[in-house]
Amino acid sequence: MTGKLFVDGSLVFCWSSPRHRPIPMRTSDLNELTPLDKIILPTAPTSGRMESLGRSMKRAPRRILGQFGGENAGGQAYHVMSRTAGGEKLFGEVEKEAFRRLMWRMARFSGVEVLTYALMANHFHVLVKVPERARFLKRFEGEGGEERLLEHLALLYSKAYVGAVRQELARVRAAGREGEVEAILEAFRKRFCDLSCFVKELKERFSRWYNKHYDRRGTLWMERFKSVLVEDGEALRTMALYIDLNPVRAGLVDDPKDYRWTGYGEASGGSKRARRGLCKVMDAPMDSWEEKRGQLTPAEAYRCWLFGEGLEVAVEKAIGSGGSAGEGRSGLEVSGRLKSALPLKKKGFSKERVEALLKSGGKLSRADLLLCRVRWFSDGLAIGSKGFVEGIFTRCRGHFGAKRKTGARKVREDEVGGLHALRELRMDAVT
Repeated sequence: MTGKLFVDGSLVFCWSSPRHRPIPMRTSDLNELTPLDKIILPTAPTSGRMESLGRSMKRAPRRILGQFGGENAGGQAYHVMSRTAGGEKLFGEVEKEAFRRLMWRMARFSGVEVLTYALMANHFHVLVKVPERARFLKRFEGEGGEERLLEHLALLYSKAYVGAVRQELARVRAAGREGEVEAILEAFRKRFCDLSCFVKELKERFSRWYNKHYDRRGTLWMERFKSVLVEDGEALRTMALYIDLNPVRAGLVDDPKDYRWTGYGEASGGSKRARRGLCKVMDAPMDSWEEKRGQLTPAEAYRCWLFGEGLEVAVEKAIGSGGSAGEGRSGLEVSGRLKSALPLKKKGFSKERVEALLKSGGKLSRADLLLCRVRWFSDGLAIGSKGFVEGIFTRCRGHFGAKRKTGARKVREDEVGGLHALRELRMDAVT
């Protein structure tokens, strides 16, 4: 028997054609699915689910969110992080691959753009850009808009589920309850371009897969999740580099391209979707990862930035002006050979030297800062220029006490001095 499969409890249904009802089969009658097959199975309808469509609980916003328009018309960027309960190292290769597959699938459904990410043994980082919902929803307006919305649901749900939604809409319309029809459609629309919905569903779906795979119960995650609003430009690029250097800071690899479960590692392996995300970080055309822009391709330029601030000025000059680039402070020539020539370990960097420098009140180069654990990037609420952070503070004034007069707090350890955060961190900001 052929057809698309979906799982509901202990049964597997085979949908042979749109005109036939799904045929139940015992899971023992089928070839066993691998764990990675199961993580991307479409969601099936369950008892009571259709009747609850359109019903939801409203909750007041709890996060610092960006504002659209002007420079942010293309979306707002956020650094999202979450850790396992107790910090237990639960994720091996299979779990990381399952999470990555689910992450990309949820991103497509939610309308969220993944710029880069890092999946570690006990936590994950994702840098996302959330488009403006009103612009995203225009595709579902006008004649045929409802049908386009139902087709979009197929990115996450099974044919049986989408068919059940159609039947429920028809039943409610036949009863003359048009308001309820709109409520059902809005229940889906409100999940698009919403950071909290995206992360919540991603973590919940992965938890269900993980618990079923290992026959366990209970929570998988330590907390809801952390998020930091990130300004485009320098701050966005710095955050992307920080995320892609996670496996280097953890001592898992010497070269970030050798770690499969990061955006840069996936891009180095040829993934178009990962390359597009990093091109957006670099403000380069979408599919220009290996196209020359000046003297360097975006792939070579990003690799230069990963290897240290000493090359940054020369790289920007080579990309922006098309002119010849000189040598950075490290003495390495900026050329097309950088992709394979640069060693990651920068001369003079050591944990002991950094700790001594911070203890004495000194500052770190951006390159050394990125090889430390920087709480500003996970707990700072918002990261960017002073003007950007002050604007967020003014708009979200009600979130802060009356005694606070200004919003921007300088990232003290940053030698460059351009980064500011919305939250002051006094203890162990950089370790």
